[in-house]
Amino acid sequence: MHRVPRLTTPWANRDLQRAWEKTYQDHRKKVQNAQPLVDTHPPQIYSHLCLKFKKLKMEEERLSIIDRNNYLLLQRVASAMKTRGQTDGRNNFTQRRKSREQAFMKVQKQNQVFPERLRSSEPRYRAQRRREDMAAVASHPCKRRHTWRKGAERDGHSLIWMRSLKPMG
Repeated sequence: MHRVPRLTTPWANRDLQRAWEKTYQDHRKKVQNAQPLVDTHPPQIYSHLCLKFKKLKMEEERLSIIDRNNYLLLQRVASAMKTRGQTDGRNNFTQRRKSREQAFMKVQKQNQVFPERLRSSEPRYRAQRRREDMAAVASHPCKRRHTWRKGAERDGHSLIWMRSLKPMG
């Protein structure tokens, strides 16, 4: 153990010397019993950072797709072996042609019905009624209404002529 330095002067107080020694000894005990304040342990390892669940899931999905494709290929090879190597390579041109012809015939029938529907329908616009309205307005020119636009001056440019829609008479 370290010793407390002695006073060099002989006339110094011995009680003071003892108090210093006691304080120094207490300090040395505290230094000996001191715990380190810096954490020198390695960081804690978290399992969710090491396992990488997303990567595992994607790998599992990839393997399941490969397994499914292998199973389908195995089924094809097995069916080829059962049929003595014959393949089902027929093209369904005739079936496609039939469906295309049926669709064409359906459109043709609709096109034949459409002009008949046009001939049988009545027009909503009646020319005779319009002529009657025009004749009524022409026979009574004073019955015309005229209005002015809001905020416009009363010159010839801003006048709006509005014909009466009801027949006069």
